[in-house]
Amino acid sequence: MRKKNQINRIDKFNTRINDILEIPKEISSCDPKFTITGFHQILIENYKCVLEYEDYYIKINTYIGIININGFDLNLKQITSDDIMICGKIDSIDFESEIEE
Repeated sequence: MRKKNQINRIDKFNTRINDILEIPKEISSCDPKFTITGFHQILIENYKCVLEYEDYYIKINTYIGIININGFDLNLKQITSDDIMICGKIDSIDFESEIEE
C-alpha cells in the first residue's frame, strides 16, 4: 500500500512539472499514440514489444495494455525502438487494458 501511494505522489509531481514546462503528454508519458491512415496503415508509438504476428492478426504489448489488430495481409512495415508501422487491410483494433491491483 505504501509503495502505491509513493508512486501516485511521484506521478502527481511529474504531471505538475510537465504542466509548468508545457511538455506534451506524448513525450513525457509512456501512453501509446495511434495514427491511423484509412483502413490500410497504423502507426503505434510508445510500445513495448510484438507478442504475436500473423498475416491476419498482430498482438502488441504497450505500457497500458495489449493492442490486437485484425485484418488481411498485415505486415510490419517499419519497426524502431519508439514506434511500429503496420500495413495491410485493417478490419478491427481491440484493446485489453491492464488491471491494477
